[in-house]
Amino acid sequence: MSTSSFVTRERAAQAAFFAETLPADARIDGWPYRLRPEHRMLNLMPELRSVAEGHFAERGIVWHRHAAHGLSSQACCLNFLMPLAHRPELLSSVIGSALGIEPPQMLPINRPPDEPPLYIDFEWTGSADYLDEWPKSGRATRGANATSADAVVRFQDGAEVRTVLIEWKYTESYGAPLVERGNPTRRLRYTDKLFAPEGPIRADADVTLDDFFYEPLYQLVRQQMLAWRMERAREDGADRVTVLHLSPAGNRTLHRVTSPRLRERGDDVFEVFRSLLAHPDDFTGTTIERAFRPVLTAGHADPAIVEWAAYLRRRYSYVNGTA
Repeated sequence: MSTSSFVTRERAAQAAFFAETLPADARIDGWPYRLRPEHRMLNLMPELRSVAEGHFAERGIVWHRHAAHGLSSQACCLNFLMPLAHRPELLSSVIGSALGIEPPQMLPINRPPDEPPLYIDFEWTGSADYLDEWPKSGRATRGANATSADAVVRFQDGAEVRTVLIEWKYTESYGAPLVERGNPTRRLRYTDKLFAPEGPIRADADVTLDDFFYEPLYQLVRQQMLAWRMERAREDGADRVTVLHLSPAGNRTLHRVTSPRLRERGDDVFEVFRSLLAHPDDFTGTTIERAFRPVLTAGHADPAIVEWAAYLRRRYSYVNGTA
């Protein structure tokens, strides 16, 4: 299936889902897969709406500009992952499947004094200004104007504590280079953080920072630099920090190599990117279908999990396909 047909199908699926489950006045006339901005919380499954709104507000997390769009990757990420924030056994199954390891022992991200442990958090920027991006007045706003991961988890991996930054995609695809007027700032900020031993890219890779000024490569390399520096700082006791990229199997155009100089290295951007890393195992790219198959196909005694799985299979029907 081409990405154009994938996007068309998902657009139609979201429009049909909204028509069946949401009031007409919540939708934008002529755009049946988009919600009015004031109704963006309806983009989440009902049980998540107040939870997500409170979680973001308490942590100063910014909603993405298209959070009210049926194809929002942020809403998609929350619908899949947020119900697992207090269910480490299910989250462990997802993470183990995604990384190709045995289900690990999940560790809390933080422990609010009067709340249960939280095993996943969202729009993660790290605890320090590792990439010289934060405003001089204080820390970065999570979800805006600084490198961040859509989600973050921690777990015990043998003798190591491991943190994983998760990037989530839905129908995105890319082609054009970044706007050039920002390149001087990008070079000043990131050049000394790119190559090993000061960064994640192989010193002998025969590439420059400019070769990464094409999405999704630009986002991939910034997240990998963030992970590299979090690991060196042993943030939250982590011995190792890696990146996990999740996207639907049907979105093949997302895999296109957009950087002209890197096209000679292969035709899958995630494989090419991995080959450039000093430690290739620090990046894993896999499908949402593969990661979630164990929990979506298993029987569950908890009615809330049964309802969540049914919601995902109904709204995001691609997850019922093959990985």
